[in-house]
Amino acid sequence: MATVLVAASLAPTGAAAEGSQANYLQRLRLQAQLQTLNSELLSHDSATAVLQALCDRRDPAAPRILAKRIDVPDDLTAANAARRQLGATANEPVHRRRVELKCGDAVLSRADNWYLPGRLTAQMNTDLASTQRPFGVVVGPLRFQRRTLSSRLLFQPLPPGWEAADPAGFDAPVSVPANVLQHRAVLQTPDGRPFALLVETYSDRVLIP
Repeated sequence: MATVLVAASLAPTGAAAEGSQANYLQRLRLQAQLQTLNSELLSHDSATAVLQALCDRRDPAAPRILAKRIDVPDDLTAANAARRQLGATANEPVHRRRVELKCGDAVLSRADNWYLPGRLTAQMNTDLASTQRPFGVVVGPLRFQRRTLSSRLLFQPLPPGWEAADPAGFDAPVSVPANVLQHRAVLQTPDGRPFALLVETYSDRVLIP
């Protein structure tokens, strides 16, 4: 009887340790995915190209990334801030385009694009106003360069100092928030002339739990 009681008392401890190890490994995997995505965005001029590559890796048969338009009210304060950031004159028009970038049915990111239509071609402006082509695809002929203003992690799978932590201490399963990463960036032509300000918020669908 004593042997049975000892075994029973030890079983939950073993199960808990196994669960903690699984949670720890899941957090490591999510941390690696998030850091890899952030690094790729920082090292590429086109966020759309990075998301397209991610989409292709997950499903080679998936369609091209589409930008689903979302109607937003006029925001004069935000438009003026974008105008200053882009070095536009007071009377230079600033347009805003908010989209969801989708890989099939999965929304990978939501992006606000403030851009100067006067610095784009007529065809580019038509495409931005009437199609689901991503911004980076439409303005690709400009051979633009991306200048990142900020990169902010909205999700921390592992706490500070996790390298020295005991994996057995990760008892709670990780809960991934709806948004995991946000970038602010300016797009400019090769001669350094800016034409668009982007705020990109990446959803939990960029990660594989």
